[in-house]
Amino acid sequence: MTQKFKVGDHVRWNSEAGHVSGTITKVHIRDFDWQGHTHRASEDEPQYEIKSDKTDHVAAHKGSALHKAS
Repeated sequence: MTQKFKVGDHVRWNSEAGHVSGTITKVHIRDFDWQGHTHRASEDEPQYEIKSDKTDHVAAHKGSALHKAS
């Protein structure tokens, strides 16, 4: 089972540019449109919006791509 996160959690993930860290700003539990694509989300497998620590970039990821950051 994938770890669940909440708004305000500090997480990290691997991107094509290397490891990135940020703070979760929103939790999606229903399908949602993101940058022209439909992302699948549910209560059992939510997706998260995360604001990067270094830039104003906001990303959307499944919980399986995220790790708690210290």
